[in-house]
Amino acid sequence: MAMEPYIHHVNYYETDAMRITHHSNYIRFMEEARTDYLERLGMGYDKMEADGLVSPVISVECKYLKTTTYADDIQIYLYVEQHTALKLVFGYVMKVRGEVVFTATSTHCFMDANHRPVSLERRYPEFFQRLLAVEAP
Repeated sequence: MAMEPYIHHVNYYETDAMRITHHSNYIRFMEEARTDYLERLGMGYDKMEADGLVSPVISVECKYLKTTTYADDIQIYLYVEQHTALKLVFGYVMKVRGEVVFTATSTHCFMDANHRPVSLERRYPEFFQRLLAVEAP
């Protein structure tokens, strides 16, 4: 299944003196898109936390391909790139006017309130299948 992209409108405060988006903001854009993505699949962070589940970021890898600037609308596509019993790697593709400007991955684990690892596939099988059904762009 294809999912509509999350749209981030670049704000003036997210840019430098040349109106180019500061590189650190892309990590925040990834989190915005991930939050939206999980909400759309029925398992937002509020629901996870209410169920005693946390999802820390283990690593992030980014490739900056082209600059974005003030007032650009960045389309952010998100999908599950890899998964194991205890980890998910989300893939991100950001585009402006049809051109890829940024790609990245973020790796996450899932833990209960006692910081014990949780398998999403076992604890939330329907949600896990919805995650895997989203196609890469």
